[in-house]
Amino acid sequence: MVIETKVDSLVDKVDFASYQAKVSEINERIEKKTGAGNDFLGWVDWPINYDKKELEAIIKEAEYVRKNYDVLVVCGIGGSYLGARAAIEAINGVLPNQKLEIIYLGQTFDPTYLAQHLDYLKDKKFAVNVISKSGTTTETSVSFRLLRELLEKRDGVEAARKAIIATTDKAHGALYTLAKNEGYVKFVVPDDIGGRYSVQTAVGLFPIACADIDPREILAGSAAAREDCHDPSLESNQAYRYAVVRREMYAHYHKAVEMFITYVPGFVQIGEWWKQLFGESEGKDKKGLLPDSATFTTDLHSLGQFIQDGSPVFFETTLHLSHHRHDVKVPHDAENLDGLNYLEGRSLGNIQDRAFEGTVDAHTNSAKNNNVILELEKMDAWHLGYLFYFFERACAMSAYLNEVNPFNQPGVEIYKKNMFRLLGKPGFEK
Repeated sequence: MVIETKVDSLVDKVDFASYQAKVSEINERIEKKTGAGNDFLGWVDWPINYDKKELEAIIKEAEYVRKNYDVLVVCGIGGSYLGARAAIEAINGVLPNQKLEIIYLGQTFDPTYLAQHLDYLKDKKFAVNVISKSGTTTETSVSFRLLRELLEKRDGVEAARKAIIATTDKAHGALYTLAKNEGYVKFVVPDDIGGRYSVQTAVGLFPIACADIDPREILAGSAAAREDCHDPSLESNQAYRYAVVRREMYAHYHKAVEMFITYVPGFVQIGEWWKQLFGESEGKDKKGLLPDSATFTTDLHSLGQFIQDGSPVFFETTLHLSHHRHDVKVPHDAENLDGLNYLEGRSLGNIQDRAFEGTVDAHTNSAKNNNVILELEKMDAWHLGYLFYFFERACAMSAYLNEVNPFNQPGVEIYKKNMFRLLGKPGFEK
C-alpha cells in the first residue's frame, strides 16, 4: 500500500470495529456530497473531474515563466500558498537547483519582511502569481499592490501585464475584474473547493508546475488515493484508520494536541499545510485537537525533554519514508577525535532510520506516549499527490466524527472585523 497507518506504537488501543458503522455512514455522506458544508465537497472527485484544458494551459504558462523570468513570487495566504510551498520544498528540497527561484509574499503585513523582499526583487526579472478568490484578502492585496507598482514603474504596464498571473474566481470579484481589464492570464479557484483543500487545483498546481514538478503526477496520485478511499472498511482504508485514531485520542483518551512529526527539513511546510487543514477544519464549537508540528531529530534537542517527560497532553503522528531519495556515507577520520569511526561507511539514511526507531521506542515504551506512524513509500510528485488527498479525506472524516462542519471557518472573520475597525475601514467604524 502507498501509505500505511501503523498503530503498533499506540499505548492506548483503538477499537476500530466499534467505529465501522459510523465511518460507513459518514463515507456515504462524503461520496454523495450530502454532509454539512456539502457546497465545498468538490475536492472529493476533483482528481478525476479537473479541467483538462486548464491543466494544459497551466503547464504551458509555467513553461513560459520558467523560460522568461528569474523569480516567481507566489502571492497568497493560507491555502492559497501553503500547499504549493509544501509540494515544492518536499520534492525539490530547501536548496533547489532549478533556474527559477520561487519566493512567497502576501502572507504577512510585516514591513521588514516586505521591504527586504521588494528590495531583493527590484533588480530581478520576476513574475507574480497572485492567488485570491475575492481579490480583497488584505495581506495578499497589500503585497500585490506593492508588487504590481514595482513591475509597472520599472518595466512598464505592458510588461507587467505579461508578468502577472491571477488565480481567482471564474466570474466575479475584485481580482477577477482587474485581471479581465488588464488582460492577465487567469486560472480558476473552483466555487466548490475551499482554500485548504485546493492544492490539487490551479491554486497549487500552477506554482508547482513553475517549479518544474509535473502537476499531472500530483493529480494521478490524488486519483489513486481517491480510489483507495471508496471502500470505508477500517481494515483497508488507511485514511479512515488515521481519522479514527485521532477521534479516539481526542474523545476517549482526552488528548488535547496532535504533534505531527517529520524527519526531513524539506517536509516542514507539509506540517504547515497539515496544521491549516486540520486546525481550520476541526477547531469549532470549542472542539478539536490542536495541531502542532516538529522536525526530528532537530527538535529533539529543544522539545525532546518535554515530549519525553512533560505533561502528557499530546500524541504523535509521524510521517516516515520507507526509502530515501539521496544518501551520504560517513567518512573515515584517522584521529577519530569525535568518536564517530564506529559509523564509518554507514549511510545517513540508515542512521536516521535508527534514530527514528530509537525515538519511537523511547516515546512509546519509556514515556508512554501514543505514536501513530504514517509509512509513506517515497517522496515524489505522485506520492505527494496521494498524501495530500489522504489527509484531505482523513480530515473530512475526522471532523464529521467530531460533529463539526469541516468546510467553514467562522472564527477567522472575527480578527478581521476588529482589524478593519481599528484601521478605519468604511463600514467597520463600530
